[in-house]
Amino acid sequence: MTDSILNCGYVALVDSAPLIIAQELGFAAEEGLALNLIQQPSWSALRDMLALGHLDAAQMLSPMPVAMSLGMGSFPAEIDALMVMAVNGTVFGVSKKIADTLGPVTFGDPHSLPLAFANAGVDHLRIGVPFHFAMHRLLLAYWQQSALDLSVDVIAIPPPRMADAVADGRVDAFWVGEPWGSAAVHRDVGQLMFTGSQVWGFAPEKVLAARRNWIDEKPEMVRRLMRAIYHAAHWLDTRKNKPLAVEILARSEHLNLAPELIDPAITGHLIPARGAAPVHVEKFQLFHRHAAHFPWRSQAAWIAAQLGGTEKEIAAAKQCFRSDLYRQNLGSIGVDLPGASEKVEGAMSHETAVASSRGHMILGADAFFDGRTFEFTASV
Repeated sequence: MTDSILNCGYVALVDSAPLIIAQELGFAAEEGLALNLIQQPSWSALRDMLALGHLDAAQMLSPMPVAMSLGMGSFPAEIDALMVMAVNGTVFGVSKKIADTLGPVTFGDPHSLPLAFANAGVDHLRIGVPFHFAMHRLLLAYWQQSALDLSVDVIAIPPPRMADAVADGRVDAFWVGEPWGSAAVHRDVGQLMFTGSQVWGFAPEKVLAARRNWIDEKPEMVRRLMRAIYHAAHWLDTRKNKPLAVEILARSEHLNLAPELIDPAITGHLIPARGAAPVHVEKFQLFHRHAAHFPWRSQAAWIAAQLGGTEKEIAAAKQCFRSDLYRQNLGSIGVDLPGASEKVEGAMSHETAVASSRGHMILGADAFFDGRTFEFTASV
């Protein structure tokens, strides 16, 4: 059987791994697919390529399908998230200059950082994020509610250029996906303060996205692609496979970076500052564990709410996260399926067993750092 070729876009980040591993280790081939992986220089370029049909599917920031489908931004289009590709995996850091003014700061404590800024007289920051419709920006805005005395200018910087922006003084701080936070530390131009997972314990970071009309026209292709990504994600979250995952991602045709810059995201052992000891962050990035790849419609609702969506828009946004296709395409191969497609976001402070089709599902803690929860209930 001749493999069907799919053009798949990605940005050079560790959480592009499910696409790369699916192609490199044959999970796509087992489904009769060949993934033509096309690296994009920025999220805006990837958005345009997918919307215009030059890409069949793509790694995408989780808020992008919601924003595009709701007509927000400069390029509206009907884009759906077939499944989540990665949970968590981002870091917030400051420039070396800002870090030096703060003095000793405990890594991983988003609660105490506003006070450290205030004590150091830091009341304004230019913060680099990869894109306007990014989980990074939504988490930044959410966290900033605890730092009311801090004003922020948000500047869009493509992830591979973030360390350069810090070094050149274009930004004072950054919220970015790995390995680009570690790259700033490695160059001794930045210091990590906390991770995205320490603001929201289970944030959908990247999704596997495609145009809705393509999904409707190519149901068998969609099914095979989702299964290939599922198997790649399972492989990635198996401990013994992590060294090989780092080696594959580091190759010149993929991330083209030193393995030591990729390893922190894969292993969860982050180095906050140049010369500091590694700090282990539990569940820093997940691809498979705790049903990481399930597209919870309540997550889409949270995203739409953070984007300022109306009640009608929030309800519509839930349809962009295709839990229906996840159930349809993966249930038949024995994947454990949650009993519901929505949950109260932020309600779990520890691992929790939930009702599922096979009775084996344990979800990870998903608490927000401020203890709040989110549940969308449409008014009658």
